[in-house]
Amino acid sequence: MADEEKKAAKTPAAKKTAAKKTATKKTAAKKATAKKAAPKKAAPKAEAKAPEARAPEAKAPEAKAAAPKATPKKVAKGKTVTVEQTRSAIRQPKDQGATLKGLGLGRRHRRRTLEDTPSVRGMINKVSHLVRVVEDAE
Repeated sequence: MADEEKKAAKTPAAKKTAAKKTATKKTAAKKATAKKAAPKKAAPKAEAKAPEARAPEAKAPEAKAAAPKATPKKVAKGKTVTVEQTRSAIRQPKDQGATLKGLGLGRRHRRRTLEDTPSVRGMINKVSHLVRVVEDAE
């Protein structure tokens, strides 16, 4: 019986030491992550200085981005058709909403003048219950 008591006494102690080891491993892991976090904070400071040096490069794409905004809107040549959205695309199939977007519409009472082509006429026909043709111009 004395042997069994010794084993029983050893088992809780072994469990405690195992628990202490895992606890120390967890705290060591936390300390390691804390140490790793410090270099990460230092790295952005170094990068903060780098964009100042790169500032001329960053400004060049902005100038290029501004140029397309200055271009005028495309004007439809030849026959045109003006379409107005009369109903919302809410509670309609998603493909009909996409068709409205393809026509350049998206909100009620918006008008768009488009080229009168078979593809545009097909799109208008698909969402005819949501739009109306205001005028057919030449």
